[in-house]
Order: sequence, then structure tokens, then C-alpha cells
Amino acid sequence: MTAVARISARAMRGLALAQIRLVTPVRPGDADGRTAQVYRQVEREFGVLAPPVALHSPAPEVMTAAWLMLRETLIAPGLVDRAVREAVAAAVSAVNMCPYCVSVHSATLHGLVGGQDARTIAAGRVAEVARTRLREAAVWATAAALRPRAGEGPHVPFTAQEAPEYAGVAVLFHYLNRMVNTFLEDAPMPASAPRAGLGMVQRVLSHVIRGAGRRIGEAGASLDLLPQAPVPADLAWARPNRTIEQAFARAAGAVDRAAREVVAPSVMDLLVMELKDWDGLPRGLSRSWVEAPLAALPSADRPAGRLALLVAFASHQIDATVVDAYRKDRPDDADLVALASWAALSAARRTGSWSPV
Repeated sequence: MTAVARISARAMRGLALAQIRLVTPVRPGDADGRTAQVYRQVEREFGVLAPPVALHSPAPEVMTAAWLMLRETLIAPGLVDRAVREAVAAAVSAVNMCPYCVSVHSATLHGLVGGQDARTIAAGRVAEVARTRLREAAVWATAAALRPRAGEGPHVPFTAQEAPEYAGVAVLFHYLNRMVNTFLEDAPMPASAPRAGLGMVQRVLSHVIRGAGRRIGEAGASLDLLPQAPVPADLAWARPNRTIEQAFARAAGAVDRAAREVVAPSVMDLLVMELKDWDGLPRGLSRSWVEAPLAALPSADRPAGRLALLVAFASHQIDATVVDAYRKDRPDDADLVALASWAALSAARRTGSWSPV
């Protein structure tokens, strides 16, 4: 990392951390151990201390899991062009109503290829994208967010060897969108900043992220941050790519370990049951839908159950009242991040289980 790149990354740290809400992130000057390792890798290879990673910092192992998935699917070199992967990221983010991620990844895509296509994907009009490879990727990512009917499924625009990169980015953003909707503002800037400046912020981020592309190491360079782990059945889509397979297996193991420490079995069982029949669609225009499944939980577990269900099925409906209710019994930021991460990854893994293998 050059001196100029280091200065730029440090200058943007305050902006990055100011976007995080509901938890207090670890400041770079206070980071040690694994947190410091992840922060260094993120700044070197992503260009900035990415808020979607930093929001996890109260739970270092969970943050490491998020970084492994992000780096090894979206950032590390692979068979699939970065612009195509960014198109998948932006399309999934539009499906999940995550304006923050749509803004960042459509801006990155625009910086890579220019033209109207990034704006078209951001608007959800994926069938109108001009470039064939980007259009096919965005159309697939949009359709693959829904569970296919028997014998049906979206057109697959990739080879068997490319599949883990496409599916990996899609699963990653089904995860990150839920975490970002919960813990970040709706744009990559502090809540107090005038939204008129968003265009300038997007251009700066795009430039910094593209510049970091020259510093990206080889695929798999992040894997040693977490121990090797068995591969769950719902990650079968990753099998052709050993690096992506292990990134997600290790991440899933870390998130599950953290969740078992803080999430009641009754809450886990409820979310697993609700995901079993889920078709990929969000639940309802209000939060009233959540009350019926919560009735099956002991009253003491309902705040955690409510938060888990909302993260999984309607993360855009989460506000401080939902989080405050959970914090009455578990005030620690690490517990909150662990629960939200487990719920988000459970939903994301469910969408991945629909992918072709």
C-alpha cells in the first residue's frame, strides 16, 4: 500500500465509522489482534475501511467471517470479471431494498464500465441493461432471489466453474444487505450530511475502490484468518471453487459459534422453520406479520425472535425500537451483532440453496 493510499484510507476512516448506527464500532487506533488484521486487509484491498465490514467490529470473529466472504467472492481475482460481479451485487441489493449497497456498487460498476448500465441496474430495470454480460448477470441475480418452482429456474449465464463466483456474490449480498439495512444509514455518508453531496461521495468511493484493485493479493489470502471448517450441505453451490467453498464454510462456522453463545434455541428453531417454506419475498408492508410466529416463543425470547425474523425477512423495517427491546436483556454490542449476523446469514444461505450446482 503506497503512502498516498495509506493517507487516503486514514482520511476516510471518520466518514466510514460515522455511517454506523445502533452499535459502536472499534476505532482503528484501538483495534488489536484479529480486528486490526482485518482492518489492514480491508483498507489495502478495498481502498477504505468499508462500513459494511466495520459494523461487525464489536464481534471480531463475526467481522472476520464477513470479510472472508466479501474478499473471496467480490474482490479476489477469479474467472468472472469484476464488473460482472459488481452487477450481481447491485442487482441483489436492489431486490433487497438496500439503498446503501445499491449506491456503492452501482457507482463502482459505473467507474469500471461507464455508461448508463449501472444506473439501469440500480433502478431495478435489469432487462434494459445494454451490455449483454452485465444484463444476463443482473437478470439472473434478480430472478435467483426467489425460490424456483419445481422444474423451473432462471437462465444461467455462467459455466459450472464460474458458478461459485456468481452465486457467492449473490449470497454475500443477501447477507450484507440485511446487515447494512440494520446498522448503516441509507447512503454512504453520515446522516447529518446533505444528500446533495451523494454524487460526489459516489465518485470518490468509485475512484478509491478501483485504485485498490492494483493492490489485491491472490485468491485465498484471507482464509487463514479463520480455522478450516466442514462444508454445510447448503453451500454445495461453492463446490467447484475450493477457495470460495472454504471462505463460506469458515464464515458459517464462525457465525454459528457466535450465535450459539447468545441466541436461544427456541429463536433458532423458529427462524429455521420460517425459512424452510420461504419463497424469497419480503413479508408484509408493516411489521404486523411478525407477531403470529412470535406467539410460539416464550415471552422472554420474543425481542430476540422479533429482531431475528425482521433481519431475515424485512431488514428495511428494523429501527431503534426493535433493537432497544432486544438490548433490555442483552445490552452488549457483540451479542446484537452476533444475533443479526446469524439471522442474516441464515436467510442468505437459504437463497444460495436454490442456486444450481
